Amino acid sequence: MPHRKAIFLDRKTPPKVLTLTLLAGLSALAMNIFLPSLPGMAAWFDAPYALMQLSVALYLALSAVLQVVIGPISDRYGRRNAILIALILFLIATIGTLTAPNATVFLIFRMAQAVVAAGIVLSRAVVRDMVSDAEAASMIGYVTMGMSLVPMIGPVIGGVLDEYFGWQANFGLLLGLGIVVLALVWADLGETATLQRMSFKDQMASYPSLLKSQRFWGYCGAAAFASGCFYAFLGGAPYVGNQVYHLTSSQIGLLFAITAVGYMAGNFFAGRYSVRLGMNKMVLIGTSVTTVGMAVLAIVSALNLSSAVIFFSLTITMGLGNGIALPSANAGILSVRPDLAGTASGLGGAIMVGGGAALAALAGAMLPPGSTEMPLVLLMLASSVMSSLCILLVLRRARRLGIAT
Repeated sequence: MPHRKAIFLDRKTPPKVLTLTLLAGLSALAMNIFLPSLPGMAAWFDAPYALMQLSVALYLALSAVLQVVIGPISDRYGRRNAILIALILFLIATIGTLTAPNATVFLIFRMAQAVVAAGIVLSRAVVRDMVSDAEAASMIGYVTMGMSLVPMIGPVIGGVLDEYFGWQANFGLLLGLGIVVLALVWADLGETATLQRMSFKDQMASYPSLLKSQRFWGYCGAAAFASGCFYAFLGGAPYVGNQVYHLTSSQIGLLFAITAVGYMAGNFFAGRYSVRLGMNKMVLIGTSVTTVGMAVLAIVSALNLSSAVIFFSLTITMGLGNGIALPSANAGILSVRPDLAGTASGLGGAIMVGGGAALAALAGAMLPPGSTEMPLVLLMLASSVMSSLCILLVLRRARRLGIAT
């Protein structure tokens, strides 16, 4: 349905891009700001690094589960209400991480923080409520380009805060930023969804129609494996930086920013060319860029020529490729059933993040003490190859049915 023109800080109109960007940015920041602190957190709680590394995998796993229900809830009760409640719960969980007496309690509250995933899922759904498919890919590209500025500096800030103030400073920052974003959403984000009259049970029953769609699975697979490459990086790069290349927390955080620079550049490319080139071609371009970059990194590592600078510099291709591919892949997921954009976004996000959780945990398991970076590189390469294969299947189906790509 047509929406009123967005007016900043008017709760009766759609939100400005700034609000969606900061909302999604908080969700991304909550995932990665503390990564350079993982070795220090393990020492603080007197826990194995592998246990603290689960703070990534468990967070992603619960995020996947939550996204299954967040979408339908927002379709029925509204994007605004779902986002506001999620932000309040996130703030409570963040306070819990700051007061946790041991690693187990910390992990429980860390998992609860995953409710902020509503920010990423529903910011995409809000965009789809407002504009058409091609425009959605473009707008999501611009939103995530701006969003990428936040996680780009997140690990840098997190590493510095860890060195000078301890790991708790990272979660203190999340608490403060969460309060700011809650206030902004309350003031600016008007309802954009056409609320569904069907019951929550009936909404959940709509999942089979999505799961039977080859297009849905193609876009989900492309998005899941593309983002899975990044999640494997999140799970394994802190170990590689600390144990293989002997970097400090702040150095690891700074090098993490290289990947985010590539992601921002990819998002800019997506925002500018998605309408002209089409969703499918954009996804293929993005996954191909990542695959080539990871193949080069694998060759360099096999020849024992890798270093910290080379390793993190080549991962910029992963950021670039994902920045190009993911906006269009996400828009493709939403285009399968536009009338259930929240449900599709939630289910697609659950599949993406669930796969990411598995790959993050696998990355940790594949890097025992004394390991080189090679297992992580091969895992990232394999995930990227699979993302390319998935979008190629979508393109093949479109050509077979005579659909413009």
